[in-house]
Amino acid sequence: MNNTRVYKMSFAGVYPHYILKAEKKGRTKDELDEIIFWLTGYDKQSLQKIIDNKTDFETFFAQAPQINPNASKITGVICGYRIEEIEDPLMQKIRYLDKLVDELAKGKTMDKILRK
Repeated sequence: MNNTRVYKMSFAGVYPHYILKAEKKGRTKDELDEIIFWLTGYDKQSLQKIIDNKTDFETFFAQAPQINPNASKITGVICGYRIEEIEDPLMQKIRYLDKLVDELAKGKTMDKILRK
């Protein structure tokens, strides 16, 4: 499968959709940001820079300060694919983020989302 289109999507273009999905279910932008920080190692300032620069997903994950070592504990199905079976490392990271956003929107506690 050719994933180039997804890789070149601007994180800044998708981020508002993540916020909307969370807020529609009574969650907050701060909770969403906490998930992103946990997964990638970015902080508030570096995430804002990513958004301001309209960084694509490929660069977003390539420049992530530290992918959380517990990310491999994120399992399940997203977009019809079992996350732990996705062979492309970049697509797997993108789907990790999608899964975390879904869990937030579905009302899971932050402890469970952050695999504590």
